[in-house]
Amino acid sequence: MNKKNSIVDMLTFGFALFSMFFGAGNLIFPPYLGVISGSSWFITFLGFTVTAVGLALVALMAVTYYECDIMNFFRPIGEKPALFLSFMVIMCVGPLLVIPRTGATAYEMGIKPILGFHNIYSITTVSFIFYALTYFLTVRPLKVVDIIGKFLTPFLILSLVIIIVKGTITPIGAPAETAKINNVLGKGLIDGYQTMDCFVSLAVGSVLMLTLKNKGYNEPKQQVKMLFKSGLIACTTLGLIYCGLTYLGSTVSTQYGIDAEQSQIIVNVTQNLLGNAGKITLGLASFLACLTTSIGLTSASGEYLVNITKGKFKYSTFILGICLFGTVTAIIGVSGIVKIGAPILAVVYPPTIVLIILTFFKEKIKNDLIFKLPTFTAVIISFIHVLYEQLGIFKFITILPLSDIGFNWIIPSFIAFVIALFIKKK
Repeated sequence: MNKKNSIVDMLTFGFALFSMFFGAGNLIFPPYLGVISGSSWFITFLGFTVTAVGLALVALMAVTYYECDIMNFFRPIGEKPALFLSFMVIMCVGPLLVIPRTGATAYEMGIKPILGFHNIYSITTVSFIFYALTYFLTVRPLKVVDIIGKFLTPFLILSLVIIIVKGTITPIGAPAETAKINNVLGKGLIDGYQTMDCFVSLAVGSVLMLTLKNKGYNEPKQQVKMLFKSGLIACTTLGLIYCGLTYLGSTVSTQYGIDAEQSQIIVNVTQNLLGNAGKITLGLASFLACLTTSIGLTSASGEYLVNITKGKFKYSTFILGICLFGTVTAIIGVSGIVKIGAPILAVVYPPTIVLIILTFFKEKIKNDLIFKLPTFTAVIISFIHVLYEQLGIFKFITILPLSDIGFNWIIPSFIAFVIALFIKKK
């Protein structure tokens, strides 16, 4: 493999992966966190980075142990549970939540501020154009990574850097001395979930692996090495962008309350910093951020659905269906989609994290119960916690350690892991 080509490929893959990660939630959550945490913005940023960036990189490395096949990643817990969890992960980052959210955010942050008005016709038109572009840029899966990494991402990063540098050199104001919430670290950790970048790593691995093989990276060691380096590039870039966006939010923390509309904060900040030119720049950056994520995740969802249906339906058929569904669902709006997704993520994320951690020890694990018991425990605890939050029942769940930051499943899952160690395999 030519060294020069290898460096170009590494940068292309890294930028493509960054763009697949950096979509709707990644642009709106950090500024809002800065607003509600004030002078404590850096602590909130650290929490957000752990679950949004750290988990994404670890998940990418974990799925490479299974040649980036998400179904194989979940298979140690059993065929049917694996099918269910892998399907839920793909639905979360695909047709059900993230893909519709990208279209909604592209309109709310990219087009609506430029238009200056909003009605059902404008959002429907923009949604149709957005998913038409997604379809035509996704229908050839081997070209997805190159299209995103070489052409769309550089403009996206440049646009964000201009906004962040201007806001750092000439900040709008000083951060509020006190935070508007009690647990800034916990809020950052929980909102990091909402980006779903951990799931994105598991989902888009198949697209990246397909492109790697097409470029001549056929040895497993070559593939793992390239994915790791690309992941580092993507996650480092993500961390720097998150830091800048969180800081920008903190500079207007005296102007907004906890009930501020998340998607409007960065729009108003950018217009304040750069005027109408800034608003247009952010609009283009937002549209591209959402489009690149939509392209990557639509492709990944299509590949997964082709695999589980054993090729009974064409890749292009699934892509068309996903884009049509996204066109309709995006009309709900960002806030509506986030509300629908929160309880689903709260149940699916913990067992996925448990499996990610156990994957790194899979060569030493000879008993499947070591995979199954901790994973199923995480599902049960998380499901009970969601019932408490949604319906007010099973209040006892709040006495578990780390409940205040959404990690009350950790101790029970660890106990289940220890128990599984002492159960002999029949």
